[in-house]
Amino acid sequence: MTAFFARRTYDPEAAVDLLAETFAVAFEDRDSFRGDGDGAAIAWVYGIARHQLSGFYRAGSVERRAMAKLGVDRRALTDPEYERIEELAGLAETRRNVADAVDQLPEEQARAVRLRVVDELGYDQVAAALGISEQAARARVSRGLRALARDVDPESEEVGNRA
Repeated sequence: MTAFFARRTYDPEAAVDLLAETFAVAFEDRDSFRGDGDGAAIAWVYGIARHQLSGFYRAGSVERRAMAKLGVDRRALTDPEYERIEELAGLAETRRNVADAVDQLPEEQARAVRLRVVDELGYDQVAAALGISEQAARARVSRGLRALARDVDPESEEVGNRA
């Protein structure tokens, strides 16, 4: 499940936080589980995981509420742990695939995506840098990110539709 999160967030720290929150919620809500057998339990936990991931995407960061409720402070990952999670999730290959996919985007989309995602500029700043309206900047970034999602992770549309 750690790799599931790491492949979707591209951040081992976030993956570990999401994993902890998923199991905290599963533990807290264990009485509501009505399935029978390991397969149903795994599906139930992955349903919680998808919900946590959806919240991560909406909020832009991982909430630490569940850990706080349990009174648990998560220690920082060691370098070997961080590297192992990246290895398990295949993040180096994914980064190469993303870079290649960005290079394949039309130039205006690629530049908009780099400004918004890599440089972390606001849409108003992206628009100013490109000399276009903010609405046009949003559209370019959106089209570019959709194209990247299709090219890099074809399952992303399916996951996005379920989350």
